Amino acid sequence: MLENTEVVPQNNVNQENDKIDEEYAYLDRGGFSSEKFKIELRGLPKFYGIAELKKLMNQKLSLNTSKIKRPKNGSHWLYACFQNDDERTKAITALNGYSWKGKTLIAEVAKPAPDPLVRKRKQDEEDTVQGKKKKEDATKSQEERLKDATIPYWNMPYENQLTLKEKEIRHLLMKFDNEIWKINKMNRDELEAKRKLYNGLSFELMGIRKSPVTEGYRNKCEFTVGVDEETNLPTVGFRLGGYVTGTVAVAPIQSLYHISEGTKKAVLLFEDFVRKSDLPPFSPADYSGYWRYLTVRHSMSTGDIMLIVYLHLQDLSEEQLESVKKQLIEHFSTEEATACGIKSLYFQQLTKRRIGEDTSKAEHLMGSTHITDSILGRQFRISPEAFFQVNTAAAEILYQSAIDMSDIKADSTIIDICCGTGTIGLCFAKHCSKVFGLEVVPEAVKDAHANAKLNNIENCDFFTGKAEDILQSVLARTTADDIIAIVDPPRAGLHMRAITQLRNTKKVKRLVYITCSPASAVKNLTDLARQSSKTLRGAPFVPVRAVPVDMFPHTKHVELVILFEREQEEVSIKEDNAHEVKEDIKSDAE
Repeated sequence: MLENTEVVPQNNVNQENDKIDEEYAYLDRGGFSSEKFKIELRGLPKFYGIAELKKLMNQKLSLNTSKIKRPKNGSHWLYACFQNDDERTKAITALNGYSWKGKTLIAEVAKPAPDPLVRKRKQDEEDTVQGKKKKEDATKSQEERLKDATIPYWNMPYENQLTLKEKEIRHLLMKFDNEIWKINKMNRDELEAKRKLYNGLSFELMGIRKSPVTEGYRNKCEFTVGVDEETNLPTVGFRLGGYVTGTVAVAPIQSLYHISEGTKKAVLLFEDFVRKSDLPPFSPADYSGYWRYLTVRHSMSTGDIMLIVYLHLQDLSEEQLESVKKQLIEHFSTEEATACGIKSLYFQQLTKRRIGEDTSKAEHLMGSTHITDSILGRQFRISPEAFFQVNTAAAEILYQSAIDMSDIKADSTIIDICCGTGTIGLCFAKHCSKVFGLEVVPEAVKDAHANAKLNNIENCDFFTGKAEDILQSVLARTTADDIIAIVDPPRAGLHMRAITQLRNTKKVKRLVYITCSPASAVKNLTDLARQSSKTLRGAPFVPVRAVPVDMFPHTKHVELVILFEREQEEVSIKEDNAHEVKEDIKSDAE
């Protein structure tokens, strides 16, 4: 007897197949997608870092990983992407069955993800047919959605913002303090006494420092060129969401509180140029189009503006490219552009970068090569790539807080790690005898030297290289008894080797750690305070005082400064001896 099955009409099957094919059509377009040559890697150890895994894959196994993506619902598996099928096959052969950190890895071909933009459009179509409508679309305007995405505290009084940020910082520092409790078994009575003194923390948490300005404070913004979903016109602004969520629409930024009026005028001037251009905006949906980004840097002391325009070359000839540059120069040489404060114009070509290749440099088209801004009476030149705190007025509060906390003396030496263009070190310079700055970006070091010269400062030297590679040799240049380390690393924090060298250099007595991402910095902070071991031979750094500084009004972000002091050596020795006795007892028992 035949089973009772539903017969699906052939045309319905074809329609379903067409829909599925449409979701994966992006794989056959001209542009490269990291989804095309992807592997799934399972069986990973419980504790590992993405940087460690990249080192294993790219250095030890000589693989060419272009991207590693951790899925939302997994910590013991992830995706690794490659440039072509041969590289993917090589990776699977090398990784499948490989033993790493006591675990045997499993590597296999991963299916590409469906195009989120196509999937969202199909879902919206189905919702329309079924009469469904998202509450967000029904109740929030585009302007409100943009504010929620960029300045989520836009409708909250500033004092309330500060209270909330202070509460969040205390909660995060409580977690850090609990880590200190776990690793500092010998001094728990002392920690308990401090916690009673400092309201639950073993160190002082000072009140949050306000930003002197809360409106139009950003001196640097990076905008996307796209299409406004309401007007269907080319627009220079911010994306309403990510491609992964099925959103490519760009919304205008004129209503945003944190962007300066000068920046808004410059954006509108460039937007006018794009709308008159024969070249359409870049489309992430099919990799077509040309205009991609605009970066605006606005000096808060002079009012001068620098623009960096980014263009996808696509199939433009050299002659066409030169014509585009000429048009840009003409457009930003007008009286309107001059009145807007535009003093510098750069142009950068965008191409797909291969592993090991350097990105193209911005080409100077017109005006000054730099603009200048000032912090604590120091002048700083700003180049297209230079790091400069985005809130100039609050940066003065931040740097002065670091100076005050450091207990700096006239004979102190400052080691400014991740110094960028030298802003922090140069602000410290008049309070100490010598400043050594370390920075991995060569262009930033050039700017740092130029900034020292600009301010007639002669007691600062700057060095190019990774902190973990050159810190020891730089420290060897000083014989000072009082060395203070200033650490202002990227969001991901310092490399563990740099932390180890700081711990093992006993001449460093105090350390000021500055972070724009306190949650990301917890591992660094914990390793600084960890008890001595065979690797971390120097005495631990003990947190003494912390102060949050609100660099980013109307957002959830906050800057944090923490002062560490080197623990007394005899305490560390006592802990070392106790640790050795414990290990001896353990060995005897075994």
